[in-house]
Amino acid sequence: MSDDTTGAGTDEVRTWLVERSYDSRNLITLVYATPDGERALTRELSASMLDRTPVTAARDVDPDDLAPVEDDDRRERYRTEAERVQENNDPDDEI
Repeated sequence: MSDDTTGAGTDEVRTWLVERSYDSRNLITLVYATPDGERALTRELSASMLDRTPVTAARDVDPDDLAPVEDDDRRERYRTEAERVQENNDPDDEI
């Protein structure tokens, strides 16, 4: 299995939690990125939904759901954070 895919026979891509932020509307934004930081998925959840939805270290997502990360600094930050999360957690660990 490579760092970027979940395994043979699947089209899903493994992504790692690289950012979590909160806003004044009580929304939590989660960003999961590929290990190279090139593509990312952003999800917004209400605080009440977060209570029912575990936030795991990794998610396997459809490649069509990923957006390119255009900013070089952000791409490098995502790459570094994905590497750190991957080294310190199993994919199903709640973080």
